Amino acid sequence: MNKGDLVEKVAQACNLTKAAAEQALNSVVGAITKAVAAGDKVALVGFGTFSVSERAAREGRNPKTGEVIQIAAGKVVKFKAGKILADAVK
Repeated sequence: MNKGDLVEKVAQACNLTKAAAEQALNSVVGAITKAVAAGDKVALVGFGTFSVSERAAREGRNPKTGEVIQIAAGKVVKFKAGKILADAVK
């Protein structure tokens, strides 16, 4: 499912136009993005939790040459599925 498919499903489920459903979806994604970028944790009960994690600097290898390289420390976004989502997949 891509964004267009999701917009269509939301529009049908909520009896909205596709434009209104897309605006709502963009607002939700934008709010989650801003919160996570600010370092906040976003928990959607039953669905999952978005958070930011620190990744330490480490050594890696260039797969082409086998040369050892340094990979800088950084931040990564993590998602942990909630119980309802995890159970739906089982």
